[in-house]
Amino acid sequence: MEIIDSFLLGLIQGLTEFLPISSSGHLVLGKELLGGDFEKNITFEVIVHFGTLCSILLYYKKEIGAILSSLWKLLSKPTEIRQRYKTDNNIKLSWFILISMIPAALVGLTMEETIESVFLSPFPVSVMLLVTGIILFSTRFRRKHPNNLTSGSAFGIGLAQAFAILPGISRSGSTISLGLYLGIKREEVANFSFLMVIPVIGGAMLLKTVEMVEAGVPFDTLLGLIIGFVASFVSGYFALKYLIILLRSKGIHPFAWYCWILGGIGVLYYW
Repeated sequence: MEIIDSFLLGLIQGLTEFLPISSSGHLVLGKELLGGDFEKNITFEVIVHFGTLCSILLYYKKEIGAILSSLWKLLSKPTEIRQRYKTDNNIKLSWFILISMIPAALVGLTMEETIESVFLSPFPVSVMLLVTGIILFSTRFRRKHPNNLTSGSAFGIGLAQAFAILPGISRSGSTISLGLYLGIKREEVANFSFLMVIPVIGGAMLLKTVEMVEAGVPFDTLLGLIIGFVASFVSGYFALKYLIILLRSKGIHPFAWYCWILGGIGVLYYW
């Protein structure tokens, strides 16, 4: 993989992992335009996902530290789990994250290869980008946000995350949009959307790392891997920060126009 390709694909991964415009869809289109072999380069895939994972960990370091602290205290007195669930929001949030992981885990372990074999090409990805645009734009008409996160809404958001296994469907766009439809406050659902993806990305990375070790890491690709990691880490951090700021003021529906334009161009070009 060329150095410039490593930088561009790392940049695409970092920006689109958090912005509601589908990282998987952009990587399919990016690979097609660059003429590379990204989806078969398992080492590079692991590295750039590790970069975006690190950007989440950095951005939410205080929240993650508080969650781990509450879980550590719970381990010392596990019999108080019901009481702590009622009084400690971090324990409750941990439970919601666990619930949200169930749909993605089931779909990822049983259907990922089948789905990717059908949809991992530019035309269906372009169609799914149009669908993502519709999902995002519809949030424009959801004004009231009176509700808080519950176990039921956490599971529903987990279903939206599982739906986003389709390349071209944005994970953050789907999960945040459903949260807004359910009347959850913008910033609360956004924070949950990104915290809930940490174990999902981490678990997927562990599975991919096994394949990476089996395939080996050629020494001459080391520089490209470092560049890809840095590009995905830095761009991911600022994309996440920008999205939270935008969500507070306007919401995520403006990204619909980008998805429609890119998806429309893709449909016309790859028809």
